[in-house]
Amino acid sequence: MSKVSASIVALMLFTMPFYGCASMVKQEIKVEPIVEKAELKAPVALVVPNSKVYGTETYIDNYFWLRNKVDPSVISYLNEENQYAVLKLKPTEKLQEDLYKEMLGRIKEADSSVPEKIGNYYYYSRTEPNKQYKIYCRKYFNLDGIEEIVLDLNVLAQDKKYFALGAYKVSPNGKYVAYSTDTDGSESYTLYIKEIQTSQILTDIIPNTSDSLEWSNDSQMFFYTVLDATKRPYQAYRHRIDGDYKSDIMVYQENDGAYFLNISKTKSKSYLIFKSASNISSETRYISANKPLEILNLLIPRKYGVDYSVESRDNKLYILTNDNAPNYKLVIAPFKDPSEKNWREIIPQWETVKMDDIQVFKNFIVISEREDATKKVLVINMKNFDLRHIDFPEAVYNVELNDNNTFDTNILRFNYESMTTPPTTFDYDMETNTRTQIKQREVLGGYDPNKYESEKVFVKATDGAMIPVSLVHKKDFIKDGKSPLLMYGYGSYGINTDPYFSSTNISLLDRGFTYAIANVRGGSELGKKWYEAGKFLNKKNTFNDFINVAEYLVKEKYTSSDKLVAQGGSAGGMLMGAIANMRPDLFKTIIAQVPFVDVINTMMDSTLPLTTTEYDEWGDPNKKEYYEYMKSYSPYDNVKVQAYPNMLVTAGLNDPRVGYWEPAKFVAKLRANKTDKNTLILKTNMGAGHGGASGRYDYLKDIAYNYAFMLDTLGIKDIQPTIIINPIPVISPLSVTTSPIPNNIPSLTPSLMPTTPIIIPSITPSSMPTNSSLPSKI
Repeated sequence: MSKVSASIVALMLFTMPFYGCASMVKQEIKVEPIVEKAELKAPVALVVPNSKVYGTETYIDNYFWLRNKVDPSVISYLNEENQYAVLKLKPTEKLQEDLYKEMLGRIKEADSSVPEKIGNYYYYSRTEPNKQYKIYCRKYFNLDGIEEIVLDLNVLAQDKKYFALGAYKVSPNGKYVAYSTDTDGSESYTLYIKEIQTSQILTDIIPNTSDSLEWSNDSQMFFYTVLDATKRPYQAYRHRIDGDYKSDIMVYQENDGAYFLNISKTKSKSYLIFKSASNISSETRYISANKPLEILNLLIPRKYGVDYSVESRDNKLYILTNDNAPNYKLVIAPFKDPSEKNWREIIPQWETVKMDDIQVFKNFIVISEREDATKKVLVINMKNFDLRHIDFPEAVYNVELNDNNTFDTNILRFNYESMTTPPTTFDYDMETNTRTQIKQREVLGGYDPNKYESEKVFVKATDGAMIPVSLVHKKDFIKDGKSPLLMYGYGSYGINTDPYFSSTNISLLDRGFTYAIANVRGGSELGKKWYEAGKFLNKKNTFNDFINVAEYLVKEKYTSSDKLVAQGGSAGGMLMGAIANMRPDLFKTIIAQVPFVDVINTMMDSTLPLTTTEYDEWGDPNKKEYYEYMKSYSPYDNVKVQAYPNMLVTAGLNDPRVGYWEPAKFVAKLRANKTDKNTLILKTNMGAGHGGASGRYDYLKDIAYNYAFMLDTLGIKDIQPTIIINPIPVISPLSVTTSPIPNNIPSLTPSLMPTTPIIIPSITPSSMPTNSSLPSKI
């Protein structure tokens, strides 16, 4: 589903938004019990040729029948594959259990998030031992008050095999919480309204919604979106508390199948924003949050390839847009007439810096940007017009801005992490340029960050492009080609894969692994051009980049081909399928999670979810040029008679983004063609969707399964690392409680000050000032 719903957890595994595939019948699926067999044989899928005409070509698909979810033989085949997977990995069961316990031993099971003050309450979430899901809570006025449970997901998830929370919005008056749930992984949510103090669930229960919702400021009504037959949020409705949803008024319908509708509220709480967005274009409508009965106003008409987001301040609109600025620029416009003729540029676009996001406060503007595949945060003080980058101590890191729901504040809350530093929450005073560490995630089991080190290298691609790669390993690591390495990649939709901390990865690092993130083309780590160089008729750059990085890691003796593992999910799963076909000799093991591998059949079927919006990413296959190019790399269509690496392929039966049949068909075709005796496993979660298991303990078990598969196929005889019962404190580079931000970037000289209406001079990113005065005409 592209960048419309991007998330950090996606970076960690495979839940980042991506191309979907199926309108599926919801049903209770019987999972067959595991039966011991005298002789373990891999399942063989029936060959049932199905003929289609695509353009001038007659296309034969031998495994098309696997798409029929209501056919008992399909479920029987998936169960047989699952049985085979269990039996094949039975020798690793103890290893799986040991890995699970080891990873669980690093997690503080009873923990809580940093409280955020909204209105008269402090809101936070917490977890309890042996409970799979979060408990959302609040305290009135101060943190010493009595805890009030807003929503206990464990109660809602009771007796359910799968559970996911969608929308979660407390009304401005604090009386109600509107929330939505998904209990099968299909991402079709049912919406509920709860009166918090009485715990009463109101009668207005609304089915088939997305996870998008916003309240009017009077707390008497809210707006939500519903899904069409292809799982696309396309209609926005206004609902009054205690009303019958069947009488709700539709305020907008998005008729273009390439656009998804989302609702938000500006930080100033002044306006409700209704944004229609495709992969590359967007359009916004708005109404006053104080006048919810108004008709929606169109802000700026859509233009192909132009994306923009909007915030408000002092009756002006702050617009971040890529209109004639591929790496985005920031403009202001009068509220009464925000048309392009009235735009005034605040921050111009730069060739080597991409602006990702803005947050607008009463007295400050904060810009999240990236340069050389590194995240940066720029703070503009609108009272004295100073600019300042927040300084970070490590070369390889990630920083994410929190929601920061308070408009009139000088405190910016952000989360910092690196491949060795656990996630750390800071409150940064934008007035005094000091920061206070609020919380750092505790990593139990004796984790010591000083035992590990991370680095960033740039690998030269075949065509000369320089590919950023982030790596982490133990400090005593020796580059002799004898160590195992896990290499992760994604490279689609312009989604960035930033270096992150993973407590589960410690289990690999302590066993001698290096973990590498390859920022291949198709992401936006190096700006818009990097994205465009990995899409449409340039998609093969994504695959070649990954292969070039793998070759470099072998050449530089970080690892060797017989110890190299590749992993990716969703669009990254397509990457895994492509490299398996192109260079099976380069990798010992490949893990493809919910992989988009049946490109031609899916993209030629406009009745499937998300297909038409994907034309902006892969191209329209109804055009011969795009059809032939897609077919030349589509993993399913390029399986050949050859030896393949060990492969673990996963699927979710209720996955609305990548239909379960894509990995199932891919594995069936691999089984029929591969000439090796390497392990090939298809593991289908029969009660989940795109993200796999929903509970935090089940999630760890899935990771333990993947790690056990890796270790087993690499022939690594496991020696369980020692877990220290009484953990030592984590000492990170950011453990200083309060520290001034150094003025380490040169100030603007008077000769560089602008004389034009542009407020910030068009200077190179490397000379962006830490403390620069700006003209006062904002």
